[in-house]
Parts: sequence; C-alpha cells; structure tokens
Amino acid sequence: MKINQQKILIVEDEQSIQKLLAFTLQQADYHTVLASDGEEAIEKVLDEKPDLIILDLMLPKIDGIEVCRMLRKEDIQTPIIMLTAKGEEMDKIIGLEMGADDYMTKPFSPREVAARVRAVLRRTGERSHTKEKKLVAGQLTVYPERLEVYLGETLLEFTPKEFELLVYFMRHPNRVFSRDQLLQAVWNYEFAGDSRIVDVHVSHLRDKIEENTRKPRYIKTMRGVGYKFGE
Repeated sequence: MKINQQKILIVEDEQSIQKLLAFTLQQADYHTVLASDGEEAIEKVLDEKPDLIILDLMLPKIDGIEVCRMLRKEDIQTPIIMLTAKGEEMDKIIGLEMGADDYMTKPFSPREVAARVRAVLRRTGERSHTKEKKLVAGQLTVYPERLEVYLGETLLEFTPKEFELLVYFMRHPNRVFSRDQLLQAVWNYEFAGDSRIVDVHVSHLRDKIEENTRKPRYIKTMRGVGYKFGE
C-alpha cells in the first residue's frame, strides 16, 4: 500500500462483483480490502480502519443494514456506500437512515462506482475537517489527526509507534488483545520481530500515562493472554 493511498473495504459475497469492484478501484489508485459476509466486514473495519466501505445489502451471517447500524452505534463514522440488487425506495430509505452516505443499485457501471467513491470521500473529508475527532478516556485525550496526547492539561510526548499503539487501544476499549494481535495491528503483518516488543512499548506508555504503573488504570495486563485498555 502506498503512502497516503486511501483504503476501501469491499463487502460483497458475489465473487465476480467483488473482483470487478476491486479491479475498478485499484485502477483508480485505491487500496482495496475484501470481506464476504457481515461478520468479516466488522472485523475488517476494526482491524484495517478503511477510509470508505462499499457494503452489499444482502450478506451472509449479518446483513448490510445491520452491519451499518452496528458500526454507527459504536460511533464508527467511516463513510458507507450501500450496494444492492434491490431498487425499492424503502430499502434506500432504511439504508440511508441507518447511516449510509450513498446508495447504488445493481447492475452498476464501474466508472460510476469510482465516481461515487471519490464524491463521498470528498464530501465526508470536508465534513471531518469541520469537526475534529478526539478520543477520550478519563484524563486522557488524544487528537489522532494532530498526533497530540493530553493527560489533563499536560501535553505528552510519544514515539510514533507508542502513539499508534495508544490510539489502537483507545479505539478498542475493553477488548482483550494478545501480543500477536497487537503486533499484527500496529506493527503490520510483515513485521517479523519478537512479540516482547509489545511489552516494551506498553511499559513506556504506562510510564507516561499511568499515575501508578504497578496498578495501572488504563492499560491492564490480562494474565496469560495480553492487554486490555479501559478505565
């Protein structure tokens, strides 16, 4: 994946359509990630953090409407373009009311898909610039776009990887991660290092954000498993 290349998650169970969408968007210089059912879609959203989701309505396990509702309930505001074979007005209304940003009906033109993706990214990008996102937990406030972390009123300093790890924890509160899962999520799959590097970075984070590192408030050790972020 190129630097600054935008990532599109394609959630579609029909392999021919999935491949066509991926090819079209790759030709338009987007990086694509694929999912074939609703459960996999939610996992990919959490792990891959796409810039936009193309979401089929009729999916195995969890349908597109429910996936959209679950993401918005968790305050995940990634732009969504609904894609379906259904053309009924009520389906479009339900999809948009659940938080989708646009809606396309099959069969579709690949060029139109690429144009819709560009339009939605441009529109939602302008929207996000007007409302800066922040992550808050107790006395901790993180501004991901500004790369700033405050403990109360104090601005803290982090290395880039410490910052990425803290943001990942804060975006997944109360979820237990193994060291290998954190390695894959923060250091990428290609990283071939020792998982103890996670322990080192967690130790550094605790030194900076915890009042008492022996009884951490934010990053808790889950014995025999890994770590969990919470208050």
